Amino acid sequence: MTVAVRFDEVRVGTELPAQSFSVTRATLVQYAGASGDFNPIHWNEKFALEVGLPDVIAHGMFTMAEAARVVTDWVGDPAAVVEYGVRFTKPVVVPNDGVGATVEVTAKVAALLEDNRVRVDLVATSEGQKVLGMARAVVRLG
Repeated sequence: MTVAVRFDEVRVGTELPAQSFSVTRATLVQYAGASGDFNPIHWNEKFALEVGLPDVIAHGMFTMAEAARVVTDWVGDPAAVVEYGVRFTKPVVVPNDGVGATVEVTAKVAALLEDNRVRVDLVATSEGQKVLGMARAVVRLG
């Protein structure tokens, strides 16, 4: 793959195309199978409630990965992401209602760095609550 965005085309404040993604109970089961994370807080409503959660919650790493798609889709090459980190601030609650939850992600270029790299800051929310904090990616552009 090649990087679709050139360093000289972006400025601090450049907004990446926003995305939203849905999370259903079926999504969580699929992710559990792919990741090997079968923690019952991600699929067993009774267990989640017993440990004090409001309902089943999405895997943090799933939420983190989906948010990163805003960056990888923008740049065109996932290998261009040289750093990525987040803090998990609130869980994504996934009701068993056939609809699930929606996570909305926005991002913008926050800093121009050396070596054709930029720092992209992301904001991920669900139900109006920020679910990822300090979400940042460093991307090497062409």
